[in-house]
Amino acid sequence: MNRTTLSLIAAAAALAAVTGFAAVNAPAGDDAAAAAKRLPVERTSLLCPEPSTSDLAETTYTAFTPASRASGRVGGAALFPVVKQLTDAPQGGKGKGAKPFLTQKEPGKPVSGEESGAEAPTLIGSADGRLAPGWTAQQTTSVSAGAGRGLHGTNCTAPDTDFWFPGAGTAKGRNDYVHLMNPDDAAAVVDIELYGPGGALKAEVGESIQIQPRSSVPVLLSTLTPKPQTNLTMHVTARSGRVAAAVQSSDEALGGDWLPAAADPAPRLVLPGIPKDATSVRLVAFAPGADDADLKVQLASPTGSITPAGHENLHVKSGMTAAVDLGDVTKGEAGSLVLTPTEDSVPVVAALRVTRGKGAKQETAFIPATAPVGDRATVADNRAKGTTLSLTAPDKTTRVKVTASPGTEAGEATSKTYTVKAGTTLAVAPPVPSGLRGSYALTLEPQSDAPVYASRMLEVPENGIPMFTIQSLPDDRGTVEVPRAKQDLEVLQK
Repeated sequence: MNRTTLSLIAAAAALAAVTGFAAVNAPAGDDAAAAAKRLPVERTSLLCPEPSTSDLAETTYTAFTPASRASGRVGGAALFPVVKQLTDAPQGGKGKGAKPFLTQKEPGKPVSGEESGAEAPTLIGSADGRLAPGWTAQQTTSVSAGAGRGLHGTNCTAPDTDFWFPGAGTAKGRNDYVHLMNPDDAAAVVDIELYGPGGALKAEVGESIQIQPRSSVPVLLSTLTPKPQTNLTMHVTARSGRVAAAVQSSDEALGGDWLPAAADPAPRLVLPGIPKDATSVRLVAFAPGADDADLKVQLASPTGSITPAGHENLHVKSGMTAAVDLGDVTKGEAGSLVLTPTEDSVPVVAALRVTRGKGAKQETAFIPATAPVGDRATVADNRAKGTTLSLTAPDKTTRVKVTASPGTEAGEATSKTYTVKAGTTLAVAPPVPSGLRGSYALTLEPQSDAPVYASRMLEVPENGIPMFTIQSLPDDRGTVEVPRAKQDLEVLQK
């Protein structure tokens, strides 16, 4: 048996170990049986960035795994605090004897924990067994005053090697930090590239940033470029290892929120869930390839797709950040932005900066382009009041089953199915568990193959400020595609 065959067997065995599926031992069947099959994941990891440097911050963490038919042991899920890296010296995070900040013991029921002030740490966690498929964690922070005051919310993210952040900025009065988190036992090396309206910006200190094992590094974007920039696109790549990345934006006048990574570059993008009372919406887009992009701009409203007056098209030059202010584009009705190529298909990335309120009572949040819900999507930390779910079906009418979990303290699960008409956005107050105490999770399951996009807005008004945060709902990564035995054996025999 040659080295290639041995390598293929090893790869198949490793894949089987991750998914719990012994692929090389399954019986061969017809072509359908030989095709790839999706099975529940058996292990997953998430990282939650440092919530705030404000002593006035109040942070809630919520973790949840949807109930499923996955077999095997229940397993475990926990989030541990890690150390913020301030120097190049190795620093431990989740070490021996470390106590978990939050532990989940059963699927189908969310758990939560709270932390006050500026000492709340970065969290790193993992889930295995039946707690792994779709494991989700949400971090929600309320800052009542000072720079960045507002509601800062983000889904804790899985590690990766490539991230795009259109919509970042270094303008006067604005402080954007990118948090780089390393979950592994070896150091990671990361590069940061910035692109403004004129193209790439020199940022030598953004090269070869080292993140020690199980630690995080906050990088202030204004230290990477000397000239203030209102609209930036940031590209984060891991040269070695893997990291999670998220941008926290704080504005002295407009509050702040987390800017999550946008969906991978694609010719067509959907940005779901613009609130009906948005007073200002700014679109930021970037074309990373060698060709310019020409995009048709449409708003999927509650009644159908419309073209915003004066903003029918957007030209995005290659390697340059384009931005356009759409004003109060929703005109009192919730909507979602759909960007499609007018001629040639050119991959782009995009995000929205959404503002609610007026004058000194303004607050902002971000909506990046997102992937469709897929098989299932999950979001935690929903409240009895102030939760809005937005569903967008850009192509075909579809139905979506929405299940509300039990509450973190009490409550019985319930579900409801919604019909979303083609080309529209449906914004609803989602179902709430009966007898709810605490917060709860929502699980979305499309009932057809038609793509549907979703986001959740959580609003907690305070002192007349419409504090809010928006999280998109892509597929929750509950399953992984695994080759069947016949396909594996045919490869080994070649």
